[in-house]
Amino acid sequence: MKQAAEKLKQAVSAGVFLTDEPMSRHTTFRTGGPADIYIEPSCAEELKQVLEICREENLAYTIIGNGSNLLVGDKGYRGVLISFGKPFGQVAVEGTQVRTGAGALLSVVAKQALSASLTGFEFAAGIPGTIGGAVVMNAGAYGGELCQVLKEATVLTPEGEVKTLSLPELELGYRTSCVQKMGYIVLEAVLELQPGNAEEIRAVMDELASKRKEKQPLEYPSAGSTFKRPTGYFAGRLIQDAGLRGFTVGGAQVSEKHCGFVINRDHATSADILSLCRQVQEKVKEQSGVDLELEVKLLGEF
Repeated sequence: MKQAAEKLKQAVSAGVFLTDEPMSRHTTFRTGGPADIYIEPSCAEELKQVLEICREENLAYTIIGNGSNLLVGDKGYRGVLISFGKPFGQVAVEGTQVRTGAGALLSVVAKQALSASLTGFEFAAGIPGTIGGAVVMNAGAYGGELCQVLKEATVLTPEGEVKTLSLPELELGYRTSCVQKMGYIVLEAVLELQPGNAEEIRAVMDELASKRKEKQPLEYPSAGSTFKRPTGYFAGRLIQDAGLRGFTVGGAQVSEKHCGFVINRDHATSADILSLCRQVQEKVKEQSGVDLELEVKLLGEF
């Protein structure tokens, strides 16, 4: 590992290279043990080199975004975690199209669209993730989904080929895409928006922000909606009907404000959060017969 670490450090000479990096610093749950190696490449070429070294040295690696849909185990991650930082956060408006790097925050892209009086992306303004993660899972909120505005995405294949995929080729569905299935890494995306009125766009964004503040536990660390929406049901309603509003395990809690959110209420560990989620799944299954599926991705050793 020491020799491989030195190779990786040299490969990202212009980026970020850290060892034993606590993942509580990089997830919105604010939990998670240390990653053996944490890297933020400065460009696509550095990313390619990192991936080549990981394959040559047989090192496990995972790509992460803003950590807003991630629960990392308390024992950490054995391998290399690769995150897209500022170099992949560029946003450029070209007419009605917005070209953005995979590391750009959705909130930043929404503000750029507002500045250019472009409408269609208001729904994403409050989602605490990156464009790359949004493409991978077809992120959505308040009736909007990325598939409604995405034109194309540029990806890096496991073989090291850079290719641009059209919207149909990306196969976006409910919290899924071909990016997941094929092991692609999103580098860039192009959104196709519509001309709009800046005041009206801002009003919609303000209204959605107000709804989020009123209905979601934004004052606590969380990963947003913890469970996927079961067909024909709402996860939060099922959890509430099972009598689990405010249910706690250690420092983790089912939000009293919105039962679809599991929050880090009081110095929770990742084990607390995972245990709570498993118990919620069991009790909802007993109560309603519905299987709740985690929307949050589990990573590392618990």
